[in-house]
Amino acid sequence: MTTETFHWFKSSYSNNGGQCIEVAADLAASHGLVPVRDSKDPNGPVMTLSTGAFADLVEFARNSAI
Repeated sequence: MTTETFHWFKSSYSNNGGQCIEVAADLAASHGLVPVRDSKDPNGPVMTLSTGAFADLVEFARNSAI
């Protein structure tokens, strides 16, 4: 599966002037992976996180929100 076939989405809380990431949950259940990319550069690099690392990233963002 290539990244073009993923279902990319941003959080419903992403109303911060374009400083967002997009995630694709397509591989989370089957492979334990979450691809992540910069929403401003959909053709740019993709970082693949384990589901645990992604959960940690979400928790960090939640605790760092201003």
